[in-house]
Amino acid sequence: MGSQLCDLTVRELHALFEAGSASPVDVMEAVLHRIEQLDPAVNAFCRIAEDALDMARASEARWHRKRPLGALDGVPVSIKDNVAVSGLATRYGSRVTAEVPASQDSPCVARLRESGAICFAKTTLPDFAHKIVTDSPLTGVTRNPWDMERTPGGSSGGAAVAVSLGMAPAAIGTDGGGSIRIPAAFTGTFGFKPSFGRVPHAPRGPFGLLSHIGPMTRCVEDAARILTVISRPDSRDWYALPFDASEYELGLKCKPAPGGIRIAYSLSLGLAVTPEAAIHDAVMRAADTLRQLGARVQPDDPPGIDRCNAIHATLWPACCRQLTEGMADGGAGLDPSLRAYSDAGAGISRQALLGALIERGELGAGVNAFFERYDLVICPVYPRIAMRLTELQSGDKLFPHFTAWCNQLGLPAASLYAGTTSEGLPVGIQIVGGRHADALVLWASHILELAFGRAPFAELARTLSLSVAGGKAH
Repeated sequence: MGSQLCDLTVRELHALFEAGSASPVDVMEAVLHRIEQLDPAVNAFCRIAEDALDMARASEARWHRKRPLGALDGVPVSIKDNVAVSGLATRYGSRVTAEVPASQDSPCVARLRESGAICFAKTTLPDFAHKIVTDSPLTGVTRNPWDMERTPGGSSGGAAVAVSLGMAPAAIGTDGGGSIRIPAAFTGTFGFKPSFGRVPHAPRGPFGLLSHIGPMTRCVEDAARILTVISRPDSRDWYALPFDASEYELGLKCKPAPGGIRIAYSLSLGLAVTPEAAIHDAVMRAADTLRQLGARVQPDDPPGIDRCNAIHATLWPACCRQLTEGMADGGAGLDPSLRAYSDAGAGISRQALLGALIERGELGAGVNAFFERYDLVICPVYPRIAMRLTELQSGDKLFPHFTAWCNQLGLPAASLYAGTTSEGLPVGIQIVGGRHADALVLWASHILELAFGRAPFAELARTLSLSVAGGKAH
């Protein structure tokens, strides 16, 4: 099988392990070989665990004894480098951090290990995950494998690239304003930002009231399987939701069709932002598909998204200021854009900050009422297809217009592949649910994935392999 193992989903790998047709060692070796082959061109990884193959051998032994730890046993999962993995340094993509191994796993990593997953590597991100482009001062620029001159987005850009090229069957990302969903849209992967508190996280840090942990995968089924594991309880997170023991993968099959589901679709969320034509068409195609399947679909905008974005523009700089305050040399080694956010945060008064938090609650109540009339919203993830790296000079192009409101209100949201542009670049659409409707968002994503198909990841990896072999990759 060799490199073909890298092109399989988590569910497919599990089936092979169960049948004895392949072992976790085979998969880990194939993944490491593909990383060695392709990662120098795209820069998705910042460190690989030295004991990756040892962990695979331990999993292989468990499968031989027919005693796997769980549904992820033997599956390699990469971890974004702002999430702690015991024994590996957590550098946050920043030059101001130290190469000190973490003393314990974060909650999601602990749950993954308990299910037998191989947490084998850390993926790249921008400085402290502060923006939606992955170009860390510590690790450099991460490139989009669909077009090497374009960004894969951020801040979970390395995670998205790793999954899209089969350098990891699945990845853990974080999302404070769009950082899972935007890279997923730019790379054709599936990215899921769960409800706030659904996945325990610790330490939460300065972005803790906005950031969510979630899976990035090649298909919806895999994300659902991983969410079932990482949503298990951990007392280290005071904000965690009560554990409800949901089996999200089983939930994908709980309804045969979307008959009766109430869906709003919106091309702009009421903002003065116009999405590119391919994104417009993808949203309309999703709405039409769901309508044909029996859903009640109509255009409508959730209320107050402009104000949610204004609140994000207040809280995000304040979080950046909290992060950087007290850093040696005033954080001189930070990305200039992070320093700019921090400087802006210094001018935000306590009164303005408290006012933003109060208004957020009022806006949330209005959106709750909206979700009493609708079950889901279909809308863009970002107004543009993946941008060229040479274009990324102006900060006003990088605001997460269509995604940040979900973080402000703690809503579950997914980015799903919906085809390609005439240039062959992936297009993503966003599916948003009301509070705690994680299972419904995943179910709707699965329905649309069955209709649209998945991105041609195996062909993407083959194309880049040929480019690398021919010396044409950047």
